Amino acid sequence: MQKIKIFTALLLVLFSVPTKTFAQIPLSDESKISLLTCGPGKELYSVFGHTAIRVYDPATRFDVVYNFGTFDFDTPNFYAKFVKGDLQYFVSASSYNDFVFTYQYYNRDVFEQVLNLTQQQKQGIANELATTLISDKRFYTYKFIHRNCTTMVADILNRYIPGKISLKNEDLGMTYREIIHSKLNGHFFEDLGINLTFGMPTDKTSEKLFLPEELMQGVANTTTPLGPLTNGTIEVYKATPEKTGFSLNNFYVFALFILLLAALSGKKLMQRSFLAIAGLLGVFFCFVGLYSSHTELIWNYNILMLNPFYLLLLYFSFKNNFKGILITSYICIGFLALYSIIMLNKPHLAITSPLLLLTIIVVLRNSFTAKKKLA
Repeated sequence: MQKIKIFTALLLVLFSVPTKTFAQIPLSDESKISLLTCGPGKELYSVFGHTAIRVYDPATRFDVVYNFGTFDFDTPNFYAKFVKGDLQYFVSASSYNDFVFTYQYYNRDVFEQVLNLTQQQKQGIANELATTLISDKRFYTYKFIHRNCTTMVADILNRYIPGKISLKNEDLGMTYREIIHSKLNGHFFEDLGINLTFGMPTDKTSEKLFLPEELMQGVANTTTPLGPLTNGTIEVYKATPEKTGFSLNNFYVFALFILLLAALSGKKLMQRSFLAIAGLLGVFFCFVGLYSSHTELIWNYNILMLNPFYLLLLYFSFKNNFKGILITSYICIGFLALYSIIMLNKPHLAITSPLLLLTIIVVLRNSFTAKKKLA
């Protein structure tokens, strides 16, 4: 999942061959098709790693890496399209040396698995990649789980490998949410945001290889009529361990902040501010679930914790309508109780628990105040 702002040009050998015949370049018996897997980066878009395909033919010095993770930040309405689920990613190509240099520069692992393929399979894969690169097929609509740089590469390989790539990997049997949560160590707030935004579909057991490391392990565990799909994993570049200082991006900072808000929860300004933010988040979750074509966002039960009813509660608070506050508070308490039950077996229970407790405190304070006024 690599960020490349400008569509990468093909290496010089490409320009020396007419576009019409580029897809027809025959590979020699010495040619190799490799799966390249890159380690995670520091930015959110790169934290899950990256997948690419290398086509190498020493006989012709053809050495191209095809990258399905290219997107353009200058795309009009970039963030709106990303949220809606119609952001166009595209295939780009670069030389192998440039590709590896980029990941060395950002200090990210690079692993290579040379695939054990017949000459016909290698030629088929190379032709499809080259044809895709120079046609409208190079564009595809990105989906976080179901269509990304890893799944696009896996789909191509599966079209040419008998029996398809093994699903056996260390994440086998885990839900999509559990897998994503496990990969976000050191990225607490990103983890919290993703888990609050994702809905019920991500609680299903994973049925595909959608992350780079999963595909690398799947390929390592695959056997074809020719034998193992790969004879081993080559460590092209090993990232140098970096010293990490104190970061505010952790659970304890979040918990302390929530504790401070809980201490101030008796103040009307704090209560109203919290209700406004929580209610607007509830509206956002409702809206994005209907608006977006990302299936990961639908049926979001986190709306039971952060729901639009808080805006109604806020309205009654400003109007000093204590009966309305009491009734709305009871409704919200019911939602919170249901949410707590749903969350009992969810992997993000621990990271959301401070927010859940604060929400319960604020709602209960409003209900107690309303009871006193009505007594």
